[in-house]
Amino acid sequence: MPFLICSLLVSFCWAQPKIDPATIKDKMQWFADAKLGIFIHAGIYSVNGIDESWSFHNKKIAYDDYMKQLNGFTLKNYNPSQWADLIKESGARYAVITTKHHDGVAMYDTKMNNLSVVKATPAKKDMVKPFFDELRKRDIKCGAYYSLIDWSHKDYPGFLNDSARYEVKNDYDRWNRFRSFFQGQIKEIGTQFKPDLWWFDGDWEHSAEEWEAEKVRSIILANNPNAIINGRLQGYGDYATPEQNFPVSRPHLNWWELCMTTNDNWGYHHDNNWKTPYEVISIFVDAVSNGGNLLLDMGPMEDGTIPAEQVNVLQELGAWNQRNGEAIFNTLGGIPQGHFYGPTTLSKDSSTLYLFLHGKTTGPVMLKGLDCTIKNITVLGNGTTLTHKVVGKISWSPVPGLVYINVPEGAQDKYITVLKLSLDKAIKLYRGQGGLN
Repeated sequence: MPFLICSLLVSFCWAQPKIDPATIKDKMQWFADAKLGIFIHAGIYSVNGIDESWSFHNKKIAYDDYMKQLNGFTLKNYNPSQWADLIKESGARYAVITTKHHDGVAMYDTKMNNLSVVKATPAKKDMVKPFFDELRKRDIKCGAYYSLIDWSHKDYPGFLNDSARYEVKNDYDRWNRFRSFFQGQIKEIGTQFKPDLWWFDGDWEHSAEEWEAEKVRSIILANNPNAIINGRLQGYGDYATPEQNFPVSRPHLNWWELCMTTNDNWGYHHDNNWKTPYEVISIFVDAVSNGGNLLLDMGPMEDGTIPAEQVNVLQELGAWNQRNGEAIFNTLGGIPQGHFYGPTTLSKDSSTLYLFLHGKTTGPVMLKGLDCTIKNITVLGNGTTLTHKVVGKISWSPVPGLVYINVPEGAQDKYITVLKLSLDKAIKLYRGQGGLN
């Protein structure tokens, strides 16, 4: 199989779902409507600005040197209220924060061991509860990232990239001790913080049976039946979470989100390859047009400061959402490719079509196969009324004509312009081949 096709398949690969979508449809509705979440990778890796957990696993740094970062994690400027304000300003409807990454360092006061920012760092504080409290004051859903794997735990089989402590099949007593540990942490998080969403990671290292994935799902839902779970639980999750790689064609999935960094790294890193606000907004629009969400990452520094570049991206994204959010939130994925050369979305009743114009598009833009009457067209954000004409409609043919919409100078948005087409009925599209037999 060609490499590019393989890459696309791998990017959307998740264990065969074992959950019937019909049974979770109601509780997934807020997620389907939310469109935008903010992902927060907070951890001791921000002290040196190195790869989160992977840096020691892949031997970029010695494990002991990696763990010395515990001594520099202060959170002295951590202000969960400011974080929540910024997330609210961005337009996000949910946020996900690390409760424990692969390095095993809990970001809350776990009672399962002493490896936490509360007990083992100068910060001496729980990051999660105050953050969730502030999010809920602003009606933002709360998500808990949790790594199933734990390369620091003495009873976890894996450690460095080329070594392991033992094989599960050879020491089930040891593996059961680890299962009791990680399931105990999941119970703690569920009881203390009651996440609306669970974002698991690391499931690839073991099977559903070894993780007891069905039991993990039951533990979560026993505490909160409305909690939703990402697809990294060996088939026992609710939605897919491709990482960094964007689909070219629309995924055949009920619910999915694209998780993506604002530069090239998840946690705080000495990395200046920042995505511009335009790039982030264009990625966001494409995800929503294809029926998904964007989970956009920010990586705070060791003292709790959010890098200025990330603040700017979230503020610019938020300002764009203020102008154009009608075409994003509580909408449906757009019309099939080929009808319009750009992203689209639809209102819930499908009687309003939104067209997204990249760059500084002016002049006529074309829409094909629209078998409806356009009542009016306006530009979101500034209310400019646009004119259109239908070209090539033959009275005796069922094939619709081409719609040309004139976009004048001065009507454009700073980043991406949105045209609102009010239709006379729910959208109907001609999908034939014209006059070809």
